[in-house]
Amino acid sequence: MIELSKTTIVAPATGNGPAAIAVIRLSGPAAFEIVQSVFVSPSGKKISEQSGYTILFGKIVDEGRVIDEVLLSIFRAPHSYTGENVIELSCHGSPFIRQEILAILQRRGAIPAAAGEFTLRAFLNGKMDLSQAEAVADLIASENKSSHELAMKQLRGGYSAKIRELRNSLMNFMALIELELDFSTEDVEFADRNHLRTLISQISKVIEGLLQSFALGNAIKTGIPVTIAGKPNAGKSTLLNALMREEKAIVSDIAGTTRDSIEDELVIEGYAFRLIDTAGLRQTADTIENLGIERSYLKIKEADIILYLFDTSGTKMQELEQELSALRAEANSESIIVAVGNKCDLPAAAGYEQTFANIDHFVALSAKEGSGIQDLENKLVELVKNRRNSDTLVTNARHAEALRKSLGNLNSVLTGMELHIPGDLLASDLREALSALSEITGEVSNEEVLGVIFGKFCIGK
Repeated sequence: MIELSKTTIVAPATGNGPAAIAVIRLSGPAAFEIVQSVFVSPSGKKISEQSGYTILFGKIVDEGRVIDEVLLSIFRAPHSYTGENVIELSCHGSPFIRQEILAILQRRGAIPAAAGEFTLRAFLNGKMDLSQAEAVADLIASENKSSHELAMKQLRGGYSAKIRELRNSLMNFMALIELELDFSTEDVEFADRNHLRTLISQISKVIEGLLQSFALGNAIKTGIPVTIAGKPNAGKSTLLNALMREEKAIVSDIAGTTRDSIEDELVIEGYAFRLIDTAGLRQTADTIENLGIERSYLKIKEADIILYLFDTSGTKMQELEQELSALRAEANSESIIVAVGNKCDLPAAAGYEQTFANIDHFVALSAKEGSGIQDLENKLVELVKNRRNSDTLVTNARHAEALRKSLGNLNSVLTGMELHIPGDLLASDLREALSALSEITGEVSNEEVLGVIFGKFCIGK
């Protein structure tokens, strides 16, 4: 376990380029003294005499040279982000001024902060658990409404509360099993095995639900992959351009124009979708086009949602059913296929509503004219919302792996009870299950894991 450092750290908390203001953050036992050594207030006020959540105006002066006029925000331990004495210094946003002040503070004893070190100190000081600390990084990286909401919910501790609830339920039984071991010579059972079996089954279902949410949670965080597939000249590139409201892909009447995957991101109602236009699916002797078709099938397997585009004016119901069946065989089992009937504005498409009425997730549109595009966007959002069975979504691969480990150990406990194995072996599997859950919130952690997690943060956070 990393020990809490007694040093005082400093780092810029804003970007490197020129700006109206820049913020420099210090945290540690000597933060007040270091800043006071170079800070001059017109009122003569001393930092050490101020209460927390106070702002002072003054100048940064080094050996008689005025560097800048600044505002100091004072946060007293333990009521600060890190739980330590913290000062946030707002200066003018000149890169030169920022570097000058950083150099002066370092000469006075502050140590340059490592990536994520402020948040690491917050974790070590008990200001947040490990999953909340990881949510800070997700919050900084969020680029759309949905990923922002997920990060905020995790930062507020909703996900942590769910994990603690599971842990506490297991802890109670773990204590009874451990008590049995103390009285092993007397052959007594303090932990009702039927109750334990029921409890583990319930906890396992919750964990399974969390694991099932990982694919969606991770997709929402990084962008939900949506592959546009179909035969050549079905209008896939035209549809991509219509959804993106710009010419992203070359459109031509010549079949096989698209020979590689084209990707772009579309945000609808706060959800990010990674749209992937692919080469048309057909048999061809063209070597280059075949390479593109192979890539199309790879993108189909990776997609959460597949938009299968077909020509409503020239496709029979039986033909479409066969194509959808073949596509389902190529897709992963969790993919949702939306049958998108294109060219519904053509006279030959008359009556398409009745022809394709029994197809699941059917949307009709004209990619060329732009009609029906809003219906398709509504369908995409509807599909995502329908997959959200809970507000608690797992978005972190480390958490998902810990949940898998815990579930495996709980299954071992159930198997052990069926085989009537001794209590000490049950206790061992229960300990492993608890340990895996504890890794998520940081009750159990090691220096290497923490180093990897916080090493991904930006400097100053």
